[in-house]
Formats: sequence, C-alpha cells, structure tokens
Amino acid sequence: MTMTQMLTTSEEVHVGISEYKIAAAPAKLMTVGLGSCIGTIIYDRQNQIGGLSHIMLPDSQPFAHRQTVKIEKFADLALPAMVAELKRLLPDAKLKAKIVGGANMFAFKHIQETETIGERNIAAVEEILAQLGIPIVGKHVGGSAGRTMIVDLQDFQTVVRQANKEIVYL
Repeated sequence: MTMTQMLTTSEEVHVGISEYKIAAAPAKLMTVGLGSCIGTIIYDRQNQIGGLSHIMLPDSQPFAHRQTVKIEKFADLALPAMVAELKRLLPDAKLKAKIVGGANMFAFKHIQETETIGERNIAAVEEILAQLGIPIVGKHVGGSAGRTMIVDLQDFQTVVRQANKEIVYL
C-alpha cells in the first residue's frame, strides 16, 4: 500500500469545527462556518497532500487546568500536531500554508475589546506558522462575514465563499 492510499482520497473531505484532516489528491478538503475561527491548509505541492485545520481559539493555556483538552480546538496545539503528522508522512515536504477566517462576527457597541477573538486567532495562526517555518502564501481574513473554504489538493487552489459576495480564489 502506498502512502497516498493510506490517506483519504475520497472526492470531498469535510473538516468540522475543532477538527483537522489530512488527505491526498484527488480529494478536496472543505470546511464551513469559518466566522472568528480560522481554516488553515498546510500543503506539499509535489506530493499533493495537505491538512486542513478548523481552529476555534488561539491559545489552550486558559484551559490547561482541565483534565482533557481537545487539541484540534486550539491554534497552539492543532497546527503543530497536524504539521508533525504531515512530516511523518512526508519527511522532505516543502510545506506552504493558506489561512481563511478570523472575522469579527459579533460587534457589541457596549463592550470595548482591544482585540476580537477573530483578530487573536489570525495573530496566533500567523505566529505559529512562522515558528514552524511554514510560509503563508495566501490569506483571506478579517471582516465581519463567515466563510466556506474548499481546497483542491491537485493544484492547491483554494476557493473562499461568503454570503452575498464574490467567490475569492487563493
């Protein structure tokens, strides 16, 4: 069995909130409901294998006191775990990333926040990818609308859909 046969190659692989999945072409990785959450695709073009993470929160530290923490929920845990898995599959991978999401979904006039959860998620994902040495080659972040992200693992084309807006290709 080849490495790509061990990976999901079904036509469309759905990644839920607080999940990450790794797949190989000809699969497409897809996640919906990216409000303040961030979708991060980390991809190796030569092998056409990538992982898509849908994180909710930037930092697991405030939850460290809990007996169990779902690592896929947090940028500081999910991204290093997904990258480690990709590197186990592809030790010589040349990984690149694209990020989508980080919107400010709920503007409360009576609450003054210095930084929204979406902005904190964007900053955390960018910082973690920099620490991991993975360049961000495309992003569609911020704003106030939710997004859907679809990544074609054959060519790394990333489609971003928002309600009542033009489709964006990264």
